[in-house]
Amino acid sequence: MSALKRLVPMFDRVLVQRAEAVTKTAGGIVIPEKSQGKVLHGTVVAVGPGSRNQSGEIIPPQVSVGDNVLLPEFGGTKVEIDDNKEYHLFRESDILAKIEL
Repeated sequence: MSALKRLVPMFDRVLVQRAEAVTKTAGGIVIPEKSQGKVLHGTVVAVGPGSRNQSGEIIPPQVSVGDNVLLPEFGGTKVEIDDNKEYHLFRESDILAKIEL
């Protein structure tokens, strides 16, 4: 079993894999790393069970695995899993929007 499948976020945390930055234009020109824009969207790869309200009931999350989401420019916790891929852990309330394709 891969480490990613064993990682289960707690409460309202969401594990997101950011989309790759565009490194080449359609015409084939390579874009320098400093000129590349920050990637502000990604794909949800794991979701916690949800947060609790004041009476202790679990509020289910609004996102699910596979959703494309819009992320804030700053925030989240970087997580590297043993397959050397980089993921980010966000609170569900930090995610700005779901992107419908």
